[in-house]
Amino acid sequence: MKYSLTLLMGLLAGVGELRADVPRPWQMHFQEAVTPVMEEIVRFHDILLVLIVLIGLFVFALLGYTLVRFRAERNPVPTKTSHNTPLEIVWTAIPVLILLAICWPSMHLLYFMDRAVHPDMTLKINGRQWYWHYAYEGHDLEFDSVMIPEKDLQPGQHRLLEVDHPVVIPVDTTVRLLFTADDVLHSWAVPAFGVKQDTVPGRIAESWVRVTKEGTYYGQCSELCGTGHAFMPIKVQVVSKEAYATWLKEAKQKLASTEGTPDASVILAALPSNLQRG
Repeated sequence: MKYSLTLLMGLLAGVGELRADVPRPWQMHFQEAVTPVMEEIVRFHDILLVLIVLIGLFVFALLGYTLVRFRAERNPVPTKTSHNTPLEIVWTAIPVLILLAICWPSMHLLYFMDRAVHPDMTLKINGRQWYWHYAYEGHDLEFDSVMIPEKDLQPGQHRLLEVDHPVVIPVDTTVRLLFTADDVLHSWAVPAFGVKQDTVPGRIAESWVRVTKEGTYYGQCSELCGTGHAFMPIKVQVVSKEAYATWLKEAKQKLASTEGTPDASVILAALPSNLQRG
């Protein structure tokens, strides 16, 4: 089932400065957005952050005013007011208007990320315990993607993120993603793409990506799916359209129609030793 990594490295050699988005120490913000969906998510997040800060400052100002204006020294006889209809209308209407203002861009983003318009290609993603199975629709190409055990990592590779067969897609191409699962719930999540989609047995979910920058992008299963949940990473290599055409031709010869479950020893070898007993 394996195809040479040398081929892939050769294809990537001419793409200039490559990106490898992985979690970094003390990272406080999102990974760099490389799809229209993730750009919209970051933009919406920034709007909400400003709004939340303004609301928080306003509430703290009201609390401060209340502590000073209505402290016991200035009000030896507390007020017995129980109702203030205009005030109650105001503090009900303002939050409603704020929620409506948030609702519009939120619903717009949800529908925007829901499905592709005129996709150029379709990638089928199948979650299994504990690896991913990919199929390129219309190309008679499908393969399993299993985590590389820590003892087999090469210098520069990332622990718990490397796989034997990464996904390869072309840059600036609208890719429809179809998700399902064979056994339990999984979740295909790549932060730089703005995709985090549950894979549900017996159901098909849809999303899409259009990656604007070549490079290597990582993700992980984000739905607790059993003892091997932490050991089914996602690796996507985005290359030029020319490099993708070359890879596709070679991969179809080496990986064509490899439907089926990989040997159990391959999956177990990727798990830590304390889990291999199960």
